[in-house]
Amino acid sequence: MIAAAVAGLLAGYGIAIPVGAVGAYLVAVTARTGWRTGAGAALGVATADGVYALLAVAGGSALVPLLAPVTTPLRWASAVVLVALAARAAVLAVRTYRAGALASRDDGATGLTPARAYVTFLGITILNPMTVVYFAALILATGPDAPATPAERTVFVLAALLASASWQLLLTTGGSLLGRTLAGPRGRLATALASSTLITVLAVRLVS
Repeated sequence: MIAAAVAGLLAGYGIAIPVGAVGAYLVAVTARTGWRTGAGAALGVATADGVYALLAVAGGSALVPLLAPVTTPLRWASAVVLVALAARAAVLAVRTYRAGALASRDDGATGLTPARAYVTFLGITILNPMTVVYFAALILATGPDAPATPAERTVFVLAALLASASWQLLLTTGGSLLGRTLAGPRGRLATALASSTLITVLAVRLVS
């Protein structure tokens, strides 16, 4: 049981720690809206990772061939959504700056509540089927030591979910501190434009 928990934690951190477009967007959203909204987004990402970990232990080896034909279209869909969100955030930040309304904690660049942030980030993250391939590959690679019993599989999934959630919440805390540091109108505008550019670059890399 302990081995399954350790394996789940390592797998969860392994998929969560590399900061890509979703991670950059998570930090940017938190910087503009506050920790509570960012936490909702972080839990959305973690939930998607947990769902894919569950699918992997339930039959990842059988799912991999089925996912192969749709991997590229889903990556394109994820990239398009992220670029659109980045562009929208940049445009709204410029408009808000010109209107002189960037002094508030929530500059209106996203319009997200914690619940909407959860759903939005769950949807963005679930568009990446490579996560289930990653978990399935890890499980297959462990051979006889892979989680075998229902209890071990449950522990593995929960540990992966916990690892992902803890890392995403750490990113959220960083975004919240960034938002407090750059609280002035120009600082918040610069943050919005820089993050939108970074998100766009990372999103393009998903399909390059």
